[in-house]
Amino acid sequence: MLHSTKGIVFHSLKYSETSIIVKIYTDLFGIQSYLIKGIRNAKSKVKPGLFQSMTLLDLVVYHKEKQSLQSIKEVQLSCPFKTIPFDIRKSSVVMFINELVYKSIREEEANPELFGFLWQSCRDLDETEESVSGFHLRFSLQLMQYLGIFPQNNRADSFPIFNLREGCFQARVPNHPHYLDPEQSRVFSEILDMNIEYRILNIEYRRKILETILLYYQLHLPGFKGVQSHHILHDVLA
Repeated sequence: MLHSTKGIVFHSLKYSETSIIVKIYTDLFGIQSYLIKGIRNAKSKVKPGLFQSMTLLDLVVYHKEKQSLQSIKEVQLSCPFKTIPFDIRKSSVVMFINELVYKSIREEEANPELFGFLWQSCRDLDETEESVSGFHLRFSLQLMQYLGIFPQNNRADSFPIFNLREGCFQARVPNHPHYLDPEQSRVFSEILDMNIEYRILNIEYRRKILETILLYYQLHLPGFKGVQSHHILHDVLA
């Protein structure tokens, strides 16, 4: 059966001399893998560049339940990026976001709220004229809410230590190394409230915050593997 759906490209890989398999997060079916035949042929009307990471697409697809590879009947750009391809800072943020969502999201079912968040985040990044130095931090925290792993922000004078394993603030240092000291915990609490202006944080502090967030993902998402693109992101945003 044919369905019209929007999609966000997560990943593509070579399947044969002329074909590719593309993993796309769709608004109707969650993550799906599509076999696109002949796209690497010079005569193909659809070009591989259409499936760059985080590209926003309008699709007409064939969908069969419990089938590992689906197929696409029609595809076109939905919202062409105007600035991301030409801004190394924005393109580096997109690279990081793509790796984070690719390693975090496993849903093979519709999740309109999560899909809408990802779609709008890409639009916002492309359209913003402000600094993007904290965009990846804000995105990483907001994504936690949609994944159901957002920390409990219960910090108080009597609970000054953030325990990454438990996802909450507590009175004493835990008997494991995954915690933040009182000052780091204070700043992290402000970040969880989205009350901080990231541009006032120095580069090293932003780096530490991101490392903390990624460790939190590893502790709370089964199967989550380490992200590598943040190293490049740090250099570019510096």
